[in-house]
Amino acid sequence: MQFEDPLVARIVAFIESVGIPVLIEPVADSLLPGATVRRGTLVFDPARLPYPGDLLHEAGHIAVTDPAVRDTLDEIPSDPSEEMSAIAWSYAAALEIGIDPALVFHDHGYRGGGGYLVPALAGRNAPGVPMLAYFGMTAEKHRAQERGMAPYPAMARWLR
Repeated sequence: MQFEDPLVARIVAFIESVGIPVLIEPVADSLLPGATVRRGTLVFDPARLPYPGDLLHEAGHIAVTDPAVRDTLDEIPSDPSEEMSAIAWSYAAALEIGIDPALVFHDHGYRGGGGYLVPALAGRNAPGVPMLAYFGMTAEKHRAQERGMAPYPAMARWLR
C-alpha cells in the first residue's frame, strides 16, 4: 500500500509485518476516529485519522487478543488488562520502528494522560508489561535473564 504520509506508511508496514492484516476503507462512527477493528483486521480511513500513532494502539489490541478469537474480534473489549497490554505493546512497537512514542501517546487520547505514559513505560515497572510477559511476548526487566529473553521493550514475539 502507498500512503502520502510516510509515518502512516511506516506504521502500516510494521503492523502487517507482524501478521496483523490492515484494510483501507471508509470508517463510519467508531470509538477511535477513522479506525476500527473488523474480524481481527485493522481497518482505517487515512483521510479521517487525526493521529497516525493511534494505529499502533489499535494494532496492540489485536496483537494481545487470545489467538483463538482474534479473527472474530469486531470491537475492542473493555478489559483493563488487555488495555494496559495494548498500551505497553504500542510503546514497544513505536520504539521498534523508530518513531517517537509521543506520536502514539498524545494528550488527545488516554483521557488526557498520554504524556504521562511515555516515562512510565520507559521505567522499571512499566504498566502492562506483566501481562505481555504472562502471554510470553516479552520479559520483565527483573526476570529477563532467568527467562533467557531481552527485557521489555524488546519483544520476543509480537502476537499473543
